[in-house]
Amino acid sequence: MKVKKCEILQELFKTGIDAVSPERVVKRAVKRDGNVLHVDGKCYFLRDFERIYVIGAGKATAPMARVLEELLYDRIAGGGVVVKYGHGLPLEKIAVYEGGHPIPDESSYRGTESVLNVVRDVSERDLVFCIFSGGGSALFVSPLEPLTLADKQVTTDALLRAGAPIEAVNTVRKHLSKVKGGRLARFIYPARVITVLLSDVIGDRLDVIASGPTVPDTTTYDDCYRVLHDYGIWDEVPEAVQRIVNQGRAGLIEDTPKSGDPVFEKVQTTVAGNNRLALGAAAEVARRNGYNVVVVTSRLQGEAREVAKVLAAMVEEILFGQGIEKPPVCLLFGGETTVTVKGSGTGGRNQELALALAIALKNVPGWSGFSVGTDGTDGPTDVAGAMVDGEVFKKAVAKGLDPHAFIRNNDSYNFFKQMGLLVKTGPTRTNVMDMICLLIDGM
Repeated sequence: MKVKKCEILQELFKTGIDAVSPERVVKRAVKRDGNVLHVDGKCYFLRDFERIYVIGAGKATAPMARVLEELLYDRIAGGGVVVKYGHGLPLEKIAVYEGGHPIPDESSYRGTESVLNVVRDVSERDLVFCIFSGGGSALFVSPLEPLTLADKQVTTDALLRAGAPIEAVNTVRKHLSKVKGGRLARFIYPARVITVLLSDVIGDRLDVIASGPTVPDTTTYDDCYRVLHDYGIWDEVPEAVQRIVNQGRAGLIEDTPKSGDPVFEKVQTTVAGNNRLALGAAAEVARRNGYNVVVVTSRLQGEAREVAKVLAAMVEEILFGQGIEKPPVCLLFGGETTVTVKGSGTGGRNQELALALAIALKNVPGWSGFSVGTDGTDGPTDVAGAMVDGEVFKKAVAKGLDPHAFIRNNDSYNFFKQMGLLVKTGPTRTNVMDMICLLIDGM
């Protein structure tokens, strides 16, 4: 890949990430003027509250908590957040616990229990800030009794391997948890609750972000049952999970709280940042570099390989003068694809999409791009994604590599590692799904 193109792509990604930094979005959403707190257009008098707590979970919640700690340092009585390993920060009044993601582990469980203990005895005179971001569903784990952490781990792994989208995964998670699907709001009622979210889901659905701990749930145990059957994993999940789901469907277990439940009367929820914000910032960089920009969608979803075919068709149409713009064009996409794992290789949805693009456009020059996770992580790997262009396929074959064999084995990581095109950022401490950028300069 040409150095200039590589630099432009790097600037696009960095600018998009900076636009959704947790510090920036929380400072924009929450402001303090002396004794008055302003949150997304609503005002609160701090003197009305005896104690203020900050709790939450997600990859971005350590810097989110830091902003609130600085803003309300003199009033915070305590708090705690659970973040992914390597995403912690030192705070004074708010404890930071690290745990496993995307499969929860014992540290996730212990961290969640410690967080819940902080707000176990709150009253109507208290204010609780609940902050959640991408990763919150895995990191905030408190199994519904008598389920065990192992039951949750097996179920989550089966859903992810089956290629279930996040909405489906979280539908199941909510109904196996004591804190998801609005049950956290029930736990801390009657305290006043302000929930600040950094969205990592398509459409910014409040009940899907971190599995909606403080908002009404729109799904039921019947939906949970359907997900497990539709993705062919009902027989793979533990018997204890099957029993909980069947008991819930029979009305023997109370479902998650729905709209109209009194526990939500004192809850304000605001989405402080999302994928669209990152795409908009990246678009400005592309324009400054002379590109005609099209922000195609922030709702991209589907099997990564199939999505790549659609993106490849758009690239070809533009290159051959039949597209929505004439070159040079920058196409921007946001969202979250899935991968149905059938091989034994290593990779993630972004690397798989990039490899599928290289294959679909193997004889088509004049384009370059990336597919990356905004959190700096793509699947169970140490990279955010990969860069790709019209020369990758040809260069791979010249090195004796077979791109088709790599994708059949879901081994996109090792393919791009050998090609020197992996994007490694380390933890960005934010998470607004994925960004895909395609620069089309002409044949």
